[in-house]
Amino acid sequence: MSEIKLIEVPKWGLSMEEGTVTEWLVEEGASFSKGDLICEIETSKIANQLEAPFNGVLRRIVAKPGETLPVGAVLAVSAEAAVSDAEIEEFLAAIGADQVPTPAEAGGSPGGHPAPAQPTLESSPPSPAAHESVPVTETTNGSRQRPGSTIVPEALQGRTNGDVFATPHARRLADDLSIDLARVAGTGREGRISVADIHDTIRAAGGTVAPPVSPVRSGVPGRSFEDDSTVPATPVARRLAASLGINLHDCRATGSRGRVCESDVREAERRFRLQPEVGAAPEPAAEAEFETIPFTTMRKAIGQRLQQSKRNAPHFRLTTDLQIDDLLALRKEINATVPAVKLSVNDFIVKACAAALQKVPDVNIQFDEATQSVLRYARADISVAVALPSGLITPIVRNADGKTLAEISGEVQSLVTKAKTGKLTADEFQGGTFTVSNLGMFDVRKFDAIINPPQGAILAVGAGQERPVVVDGQVVARTMLTVTLSCDHRVIDGALGAAFLRELRRFVESPALMLV
Repeated sequence: MSEIKLIEVPKWGLSMEEGTVTEWLVEEGASFSKGDLICEIETSKIANQLEAPFNGVLRRIVAKPGETLPVGAVLAVSAEAAVSDAEIEEFLAAIGADQVPTPAEAGGSPGGHPAPAQPTLESSPPSPAAHESVPVTETTNGSRQRPGSTIVPEALQGRTNGDVFATPHARRLADDLSIDLARVAGTGREGRISVADIHDTIRAAGGTVAPPVSPVRSGVPGRSFEDDSTVPATPVARRLAASLGINLHDCRATGSRGRVCESDVREAERRFRLQPEVGAAPEPAAEAEFETIPFTTMRKAIGQRLQQSKRNAPHFRLTTDLQIDDLLALRKEINATVPAVKLSVNDFIVKACAAALQKVPDVNIQFDEATQSVLRYARADISVAVALPSGLITPIVRNADGKTLAEISGEVQSLVTKAKTGKLTADEFQGGTFTVSNLGMFDVRKFDAIINPPQGAILAVGAGQERPVVVDGQVVARTMLTVTLSCDHRVIDGALGAAFLRELRRFVESPALMLV
């Protein structure tokens, strides 16, 4: 047998467990070279394109777009043209991938030959009533097919002879499907056979049972036919009910002395749809239209991680206001005088957090739940939350405490661009010791953020706003920024979180400290 090679789901990062194929960039039968882009795979964090690990010919696509597979699963098969389809099938069967549909089953073959036609089954239209006999069709394997996809295996076919203990519904169903009840085991009282027993036996023998068809209901309530001559009613109401054919038992009695009055009969008339309501549309209102949007792999991962964080980590929050007038003035001066540098307020916040973490290192941590231990880091790796159409990702500014404001600004811009184009590598978003989440650009004054595990804290940053502040007994306008620190109480106590905010305030309100 000539050489057959597999293309498998790669492992992009330590936390990657599975990937979803979103698009194939090479068609079956096409040649490719090492380094060519083969397909696009979406993980819980990124969507990336897989490069070919070798030269070859794509003979079989195993994973179809939309399929989610674990790391190491087979995506496709590469082999030279000399390798036959039978050899590829034998190879896939040997490695346990023989459950993958062949080209014939998928509607064609790589060579373009049409798939052999499958025998069609003729079936009669559904029976108009449940009690009527249902026509049955003989299939190619000897089983019998009922309209609605009920298939009875040949081993159960026959007629019931003798006295069999079964419910009337079970007997009627057995007659309709030509099933010998002697071959069905009853589970009811004293071994009585029910409809459920017949269905279970069909499935156990390899057949299928059609799902029940829900009845279409009119929505009109049932009507009474009792003698209503003794129902207390006003003469007008009784004459009106008789003319409309309404039974007084179906009317609410809201009149004096508990009698049915004319308005009660009119209400019953509307309920039974004998007359449309005043101003009502002739047709009932259509159901509200909606679109079902399935979760992406990223959305699932975000939900699972944040739910785990909220459930496992006892959150507590500390909120404070920071005066940023001096910071804004320094930012304006730097942006105006330093070429090719455009600092944002968030760049200053990232730098200030990194500096504060160096002063309060017990907040610069990760919590290892498996070993119940705290990992305290020497350098501050700040995760920056970035909103994407498909979810949220937190690229990391590594060693932020050792970088200048300009370096942090350039790196953040690069990471945000990569995140929005799906080009982040695993090392650029996995890990981190602290997270900054900023919604100030949306004019959000303050909010609470959920901790990004395994980190111990996250800072939620609101919008800078001019507010009245008392300074030396005078009310003056100052630009204030509200921040909220969410901490994991398992590893960070209230006093420790307050100490971090104190240091953060010192760097933010005296921004020159971040330049030395």
